[in-house]
Amino acid sequence: MKTWIRWIDRLSGWSGALCGAILCISLILLLTEIIIRSALSKTLFITDEYSGYLMSALTFMGLSYTMREKGHIRVTLLQGILSEKQKIYLDLICLFIGFLTFCFIACQCALFFWDSVATRSQSMQISETYLAIPQVFMPIGSFLLSFQFLSEAAKCLLILRGETDGISFQQESRDLGR
Repeated sequence: MKTWIRWIDRLSGWSGALCGAILCISLILLLTEIIIRSALSKTLFITDEYSGYLMSALTFMGLSYTMREKGHIRVTLLQGILSEKQKIYLDLICLFIGFLTFCFIACQCALFFWDSVATRSQSMQISETYLAIPQVFMPIGSFLLSFQFLSEAAKCLLILRGETDGISFQQESRDLGR
């Protein structure tokens, strides 16, 4: 189980690194558009479209990394009145519900992607981008988040068993700004 946790956490870390690269690519694209418009009074024509694709990829690929780092918004109303053991059981229930939800979302995203592959859908924009390329990040990111839900649930089980050696646990911060 610890090997699974480390493997998924590592995948989520790589996903976070990919998000950093995607953000840099998006920045370069936007800066290039600004420079070309300002200096040459011309345009790339693809900046809006590709910025949207990159934003979608950034969002989906960043989901699992954000979960690993405890960055998702949580409502902790019940956390204040429960004991530590009860909090872990509540987390397990929530993680299981999140896992099922994102398994469904991942399957729907995979169907959406496969529909674009099967129909060879292209963008209506000037670039006529093959839509399966930007859509591939949706099922991958959703499946990674599903796996991260399982990894977090396994961490909860290890805490309940008292077998926490060799695994790093990200604690939630009590202050709002971290």
